[in-house]
Parts: sequence; C-alpha cells; structure tokens
Amino acid sequence: MFADIVANPWVALTALAVLSLAALGVAIYLIIGLFQARSLIRREFSAYFLSPIAYVVLVVFLAVTGHLFYLTLEQLTASGPKGVEFPMQLMLGDEKFWLVFLFIPPLLTMRLFAEERSTGTLEMLMTAPLKDWQVVLSKFLACFAFYLLLWVPTLAYLPILMDARQPIFQPAWTPYSIAAVAGVGAVVFGFLLALLRFGTSVRIASVVLILAGAATAIAGGWAHYHWDAQHLVEIPTGIDPMPVVSSYLGLALAGAMFLALGLFISSLVRSQMVAALITLVLSLGFVLAAFWRPDMDPGSTTYQVLYFFSVPLHFSRDFSRGLIDSRHLILYASVAVFCLFLTVRSLESRRWR
Repeated sequence: MFADIVANPWVALTALAVLSLAALGVAIYLIIGLFQARSLIRREFSAYFLSPIAYVVLVVFLAVTGHLFYLTLEQLTASGPKGVEFPMQLMLGDEKFWLVFLFIPPLLTMRLFAEERSTGTLEMLMTAPLKDWQVVLSKFLACFAFYLLLWVPTLAYLPILMDARQPIFQPAWTPYSIAAVAGVGAVVFGFLLALLRFGTSVRIASVVLILAGAATAIAGGWAHYHWDAQHLVEIPTGIDPMPVVSSYLGLALAGAMFLALGLFISSLVRSQMVAALITLVLSLGFVLAAFWRPDMDPGSTTYQVLYFFSVPLHFSRDFSRGLIDSRHLILYASVAVFCLFLTVRSLESRRWR
C-alpha cells in the first residue's frame, strides 16, 4: 500500500504540499513568538559583547583558524609530492581545530541560565509575559547568532581557498533568476520595514516578508544555478566550491547541536563553571574519534556507531569533500531539537516547584 502511494505522483505531491504548509505554519508561529521576545534576544546577544570571555573566544578562535589557513595555503602552493586535494579537509580535519572547537559551546552557553539562577533573576524572567519556549529559543537564537559571527571573518579566506577570479556579470534574466532577485529585494524591504518605527502589525508583516523572500531567493537561486544555462553572476574558481558550501553548512548545524546541549545543561545547574565542565564532558562524546581512533574493522557495528556519532569524522570524510550525508544532518537536528525540548521542560518543572 505504501509503495502504491509513493508510486502515485499526485498523492506524493499532495503529501509534500501538506507537509510544506504545516512546516510553514510552524515556522510562522515560531517567528511571531520570537518577534514578541525580541527584547530578550537583543539583551542576550548584546551581553556577549559586554563579557571578556566572548572576546577571548573570538581571538583564540581566529588565531587557530588563521594558523590552519596558513598551513592550508602552504599545501596549496607547495611543489613536488606535497599538496592537498581538498583544502577544507586540512582545515577542519586537524586535531587542534576540534580541540579549540570543543571549548567554544560550553563557554558561550554556560551563563545563559546558570547566571540567571545564581543571581536570582530567573524568577523575574519567569514572571515576564513570555512562554517558556520563547525564553529558551530567544537565548538559543542569540547564542547561535554569536556563534555564526565567529565564522564571518573566515569568509575572507574563501577566495583563496577556492582560487576565485574576477566575477563575470551577464544579463541572464530567466524566471528563476527573477525570482531569486525578487526574493532578495523582499528580504531587504522587510528589514527596512523592521527598522522603521511602525506598529506591531507592520513589524509582523515585515518578518513574514523576510521569511517568504528568503525562501523565494533560496529556491530561485538554486533553480537558476542548476537549471539555467547562463547565470547572472559567474565566479570562475580553480577549485570546486561545493566542499566549502557543505563544510559551512555542517559547521552551522553541528554548532547548533553543541549549543543546544550546553543550553540544556545550563538550565539544570546554578554554577557557570559546573555547566561548562558538564557540557565539555558530554560534548567530548561527539568528538572522541578526533583524539582516539581504535583499530577495528570498518565494517563492524561498533565502528559504524562510532562513526555515526563522531562529528570530526563527518567533516574529514564527507563535508570537507563536498558530500552532504543526510544522516549527519538528521543527527545534528534531532539532538538540537531534543535538547531544546528538555530545556523547556526544565523551565516548566521549575515553574511548578
């Protein structure tokens, strides 16, 4: 019966449309809730720039990634038998990178709830006109935004890593390219509406406009890049850019997983140091293979389980080579959602007590 449903294209398209509408409804509901908690998001995000720990994390992170970029550049310009086939594999497969990466999520998440509990401000936050999931997602979104900010300076390495040349602009106007440009314009217009001092209804409309514009720009851009023979902008590269795209996608989702884990631990304890240490120990289980690689049969069940949970192996074998394995994405997304769910339940249990 299931095979007949899958074989029928109309039934499959109808099911896909229903799931897409349900996902869109959930996304709009969450965005409206986060918009109502925008003051908390702004407060949590600005708090990182008032803490010396965030600046230390930023400096150390950029120092390590800069050193790895220097080593990768040496391999790209080396002559003779030396060299590297995938530049991102050398940067993200190094043990020094994962040793530093292991400390970033605990340091970014340790204060989110533990500081509120130790100072007694959590009770005041619980009495605010916000639901528990709004508080949790607001803190998570602010933390995730700062995590993404850490990676913004590394974008300066990409033209060299991809051997990019001068962009070529050409008038390739197709339905897909027009949709992509219109989506970008909708996002910009939505941001302008959000910055202006209008009412709540206009700001909610701007959020919906940004969401719809982003979806249109992504869908139109993807279709324009894959299905149109000529592109609006072409950037000639000497190295395949797909490993870079897949690596940054994996880093964003893996970071979300580690941050959600740290957020959950921070909601359970009162001490920031204890929260950081527990998060560090639990996160070690996802990067253990970067430091401990036992000799075992790659076809054994133990090795497959170890590989499934070892984030560094995901990058060294898949993401850094331009391969996107849905199993890795499902792991990161499911762990992140589950940890956020447990964090909401942790706040609810405290409210009942």
